Amino acid sequence: MPDRGLLAALIEHEQFRDDYAGGGVLPDGLRHGPYWQRLIIPDLYESISQEKAVRILREWMDPPWDVPPELEADLQREVFARLASADGIHHLSEPGDEAIHDWGRVHDCFHEFVLIDRSAGRITLIVAADD
Repeated sequence: MPDRGLLAALIEHEQFRDDYAGGGVLPDGLRHGPYWQRLIIPDLYESISQEKAVRILREWMDPPWDVPPELEADLQREVFARLASADGIHHLSEPGDEAIHDWGRVHDCFHEFVLIDRSAGRITLIVAADD
């Protein structure tokens, strides 16, 4: 299946209905992160390089303190190793103001990546968000 088909299947999955503001997945939910779920389409995802994805995530992380070694190990295993093994990395681009739901501006920063790893038969959704 082409990447666009995989992105469409991911968007339609009930687990995609998470506002990332503490409420968890709502199977009948209308929101995805700061956006109305119905307005997220595969064409909003830009194919990017591993280097660009790492740069975006490291800039987002840029903490004013040292990252604890346990957290750095978790991030390496769960995020950066998966980025390194992905065949395709897709970054959700800004869909515009009309896509932001009624309280979506609670997120100061929202980055979303879809990693496609065909050899592992895995799609990974990575969300880096502030609220």
